[in-house]
Amino acid sequence: MVAARITVNGEGTPLAPAPPHTTVLDFLRERGLTGTKEGCAEGECGACSVLVARPGVTKPTDWVAVNACLVPVAALDGQEVVTSEGLATPGAPGTPPTLHPVQEEMAVRGGSQCGYCTPGFICSMAAEYYRPDRRAGAGGDGHAGSGSGSGSGSGSDGSGSSAGSVCDAEHGPNGFDLHALSGNLCRCTGYRPIRDAAFAVGTPTDGDPLARRREQAPPAPVATSYAQGDGLFVRKKSLAETLRLLRERPDAVVVAGSTDWGVEVNIRSRRAGCVVAVDRLPELRELRVGSDVLEIGAALTLTEIERRLDGRVPLLAELFPQFASRLIRNGATFGGNLGTGSPIGDSAPVLLALDASLVLADADAEREVPLAEYFTGYRQSVRRPGELIRAVRVPLPLSPVTAFHKIAKRRFDDISSVAVAFALDVEDGVVRKARIGLGGVAATPIRALATEAALEGRPWTVETVEGVAPVLREEGTPMDDHRASAAYRSAMLGQSLLKLYARTTEAVPS
Repeated sequence: MVAARITVNGEGTPLAPAPPHTTVLDFLRERGLTGTKEGCAEGECGACSVLVARPGVTKPTDWVAVNACLVPVAALDGQEVVTSEGLATPGAPGTPPTLHPVQEEMAVRGGSQCGYCTPGFICSMAAEYYRPDRRAGAGGDGHAGSGSGSGSGSGSDGSGSSAGSVCDAEHGPNGFDLHALSGNLCRCTGYRPIRDAAFAVGTPTDGDPLARRREQAPPAPVATSYAQGDGLFVRKKSLAETLRLLRERPDAVVVAGSTDWGVEVNIRSRRAGCVVAVDRLPELRELRVGSDVLEIGAALTLTEIERRLDGRVPLLAELFPQFASRLIRNGATFGGNLGTGSPIGDSAPVLLALDASLVLADADAEREVPLAEYFTGYRQSVRRPGELIRAVRVPLPLSPVTAFHKIAKRRFDDISSVAVAFALDVEDGVVRKARIGLGGVAATPIRALATEAALEGRPWTVETVEGVAPVLREEGTPMDDHRASAAYRSAMLGQSLLKLYARTTEAVPS
């Protein structure tokens, strides 16, 4: 097997002797690329962001920004990475390099003071700069508006071609989507000059090497078996090989985007004897839309799903802008979010409302399990040792009345105190079917079964909603913690049903 190596700013670099748990961030800094910074070590500040060449949606390759502090460098074996240092064009001997257009705008518009966060902003901005379907809006100065990119359910957060045509407080006249920077934090410059720089960048020129690179396919995933010391990082070529390995190594940690495991490694100093990567397995990266079911591969990133669906599932389109940040969504997957069994993962309430099921696979067979029956306890599930989530299945047609309400301390990039997802069929003014998914109110994500039963067969009226809201308040077992009190969580549950009714009927409950 070929020795593991990574291409950084155009130069091949062997991974050895870095231990398998080494992050891309530490690997780069140890080699003198100190523009990549560590701020939080858990994917919240974006000071560590770098660009990775990934399969594109509208072109062969997309430049995707990821948190280098979370990704094991072994996961990028055979892949291409560009750091902030690699964006500028080298000058002749004795002359300084020519700044990249994003770097130039950040400099001339005062977007950097201490500079600690600047390289991360630069890389996230560059990913949006090179987004193939970014285009100028219909007019306006990009500095006024109500912020329609905040989860309207219309694919407004870079989901396919719709993002570039919006011009408001969160989308520039150049088509720049500020949600590209939702995972980047600055504590001294302030965001106005950074936004000004983002809204001022033009489009790549014909001679731009990173723009030309989009026209060729990204590096194909390579089989990896990287061992140093007591650690082993493995990526197999196929799902069948991976499942056989998991049967032999039930102790292995399975990673896709590593947005959860990376935090465990950095903050809690956890180590694994064997880490198995599934993020590039082709069998886990398919998206199929049939006449009666939508099947989403468990290793597709949330950004890839968002852009490929392009708003066709309104409830998912409403979820995506509120799920962590763009940097996290560029790595996070449904398989990972559900596989951890977290009671506060935002995808679970939405998929519960969509009546989703999971395809679980092991070395011998596959089985399909309704998501409502998947969780068995805090971070526990029916998934057996050696099993993987291969895909998520959503039945079609979709319920027409949907909403996702995320209650959190911050508008974006925060953990939910309460998450509520609704999917209702209302025919002739009567609720024929109701599915309500809840997160953050019990040891597991749950369906609001009592509320669903109380709604079905009843008229969709203010009287019904006000009568059923107290039932929703009692769903789950809310607790007091640093994010919210039990009383607050219960109040938000009831209020969410009133909010849904008000929005769907343009009436205000008494």
